[in-house]
Amino acid sequence: MEIGLVGLGKMGANMRERLRAKGHTVVGYDRNPAVSDVSSLSEMVSALPRPRAVWVMVPAGEPTRSVITDLAELLDEGDVVVDGGNSRWTDDQYHAELLGRRGVGFVDCGVSGGVWGRTQGYALMCGGDPAHVDQVRPVMDALKPEGGLGFVHAGKVGAGHFAKMVHNGIEYGLMQAYAEGYELLQTTKIVDNVADVFRSWREGTVIRSWLLDLLVEAMESGELDRIRGYAEDSGEGRWTVEAAIEHAVPLPVISAALFARFTSRQPDSPAMKAVAAMRKQFGGHAVLPSSSAVRPDTDAP
Repeated sequence: MEIGLVGLGKMGANMRERLRAKGHTVVGYDRNPAVSDVSSLSEMVSALPRPRAVWVMVPAGEPTRSVITDLAELLDEGDVVVDGGNSRWTDDQYHAELLGRRGVGFVDCGVSGGVWGRTQGYALMCGGDPAHVDQVRPVMDALKPEGGLGFVHAGKVGAGHFAKMVHNGIEYGLMQAYAEGYELLQTTKIVDNVADVFRSWREGTVIRSWLLDLLVEAMESGELDRIRGYAEDSGEGRWTVEAAIEHAVPLPVISAALFARFTSRQPDSPAMKAVAAMRKQFGGHAVLPSSSAVRPDTDAP
């Protein structure tokens, strides 16, 4: 199959290589001419046979909207666009309607796999009309992992990105649980080798997972000693919590994991300053000057 691929960053470039290795023809376009196969979006479209298929892998929000708006002017009836970025599901209906006015199909596809996807395959969660999904199914089959799993047509337009959003929310919770366990083991004087404990969990336990494998690799390589405890969020954790509020679904674990990331960005938490001040006021408990790293001993709550 021949397909256009817009966005050749870490994910897009690796997807291009995986597709080519599987025998597909990929015409890639990126604003960076050093990695692009063509010089413009219109040149990419012109290079594709009809009906055309274009896969978009650019940042969510305005970058994605801009590319899809441009494609709506360049593509024709019967063509199809796949948004494989981390777009919010609420944007998908707008994009589907925009393209639909020209008779162009739209598929939203949540993609998971990161830097490992090129060799191990990508988990794909897509939404859209079944006919539009079928148009790009050969590409989906090439991108997904070997075997019967790793691909799902989750439902109508928006379902793919909604499923990927929930997937990432679960990921937040899993990572936070591993991280908290790591800190507790690291802090205690009872456990001599935290890395060995985590390594032992990789077989025969109910908490074994790829995330656990990656954490062990980070410990073994010394990565944890070289980085700061600062974690960004891509936006999907926030959207998951917002969706939970909208639908009155309790998500205490995912919500706490999201807020923990916010805490990681504060070198000195204003909230905890307020707690310390109140403890001093009502109980005379000790406080630390802002420049001190010494922790006073206290058994007060």
